[in-house]
Amino acid sequence: MTLYKAYISVKSQQVYAYPDESQWEFEVTATRNEIKVFERLFYQMKNVQSRNFLRAHEPMSVKPYHVDGENDQYDRRLKKVYAWIHEFTSEDSKRFIEQLPYFQRRMEVQL
Repeated sequence: MTLYKAYISVKSQQVYAYPDESQWEFEVTATRNEIKVFERLFYQMKNVQSRNFLRAHEPMSVKPYHVDGENDQYDRRLKKVYAWIHEFTSEDSKRFIEQLPYFQRRMEVQL
């Protein structure tokens, strides 16, 4: 199984193959299939953002953020992106992600 470096920009929702392509926040080392997961999550996030943008222009469809399912979909995917980065990044980046308020470590089940 060959591992590749990829450069992830959560801000611009992009995956880069080379560090000088654009600005990025995290470097990950993963297989091609694992890197494709980032691309799918970013694609899904962009779709949710587009739907939210269009919906925000319909006066009768505006809801408070805390009861809006579309916003929840975006938030869930963002959490998945950070969890996925945490899985494949450096120890320094892992420590940074662990300090984010919405990052939760998976609980280990002890029998």
